[in-house]
Amino acid sequence: MRVVIIGGKGLIGGALSKELIAHGHQVTILSRGEGKDRADSVVQQRWDGKDSAQLAVFLEGQDAVVNLAGESIGKSRWTSERKQLIRNSRIQVGKSLVDAITSLPVKPQVLIQASAIGYYGTGSGSCDENTPQGNDWLANVCADWENSLSGVRDTGIRLVTIRSGVVLAREGGVLAQLELPVRLFVGGPIGSGKQWISWITLTDEVRAIRFLIERNDCKGTFNLTAPDPVSNRKMGKTLAKVLHRPFWFPLPAFALRLLLGEMSTLVLDGQEVLPVGLLKAGFKFEFSNLEPALRDLYPKAP
Repeated sequence: MRVVIIGGKGLIGGALSKELIAHGHQVTILSRGEGKDRADSVVQQRWDGKDSAQLAVFLEGQDAVVNLAGESIGKSRWTSERKQLIRNSRIQVGKSLVDAITSLPVKPQVLIQASAIGYYGTGSGSCDENTPQGNDWLANVCADWENSLSGVRDTGIRLVTIRSGVVLAREGGVLAQLELPVRLFVGGPIGSGKQWISWITLTDEVRAIRFLIERNDCKGTFNLTAPDPVSNRKMGKTLAKVLHRPFWFPLPAFALRLLLGEMSTLVLDGQEVLPVGLLKAGFKFEFSNLEPALRDLYPKAP
């Protein structure tokens, strides 16, 4: 298949490109930055995230589109300006995608739209794809992000929304932030330590996206999380065990709130999210449990 990845130069997009190429697909990456020559046959194009006419040219003749575009939510404190940027970076691309796809006489077969488990808000109780939307700011952003593509449904394209959990990878993301204090012998629970972390390895994240691209019978919403969500305390203790470090130094919630402000919700609150849709569709996780996943990520841990 010929696949376009919008926002394909990030952690997930880069790994997804490699996954698709390895399984015989052709990949084009659209990003705001300058493209570079690559040895893996991936075509890179520059797109500003707004011009729907130019986007239509890039999508013409393509079989699948994966929209991963969006400003990072964990890059810096959530000021009012930062919140607006996070929201706009998602909604604008969605609107441009709808306009571009609608204008095409021959449309792609499938659109994979990124979202996040922040859609469910925070609190107790497990969530699946049928759980209602939460009512905090991040939940509203996720809902608006998803709804920005609602116009695609009228075109007949198979629309798949993926709500990703915490993606574990050595190359970047949350794991690097969790690893540092453990490496420095000051690992410990964050806040209460009871908040849920619904995780997935980068390997299974991109395997699941490829699975959803290739399976013509899969449409609607899918949670991309491992079947074994864990508490913050268990995540830290397991990481410390794999790295042969102690786990003893608690980080109080008030300190993180002072440091991060409202963004502290990303580490102090959580959701217990289950991948019911993926499991029903027959997807087989390579890493269903946390400790084997971390040992694979740290094969040479002392």
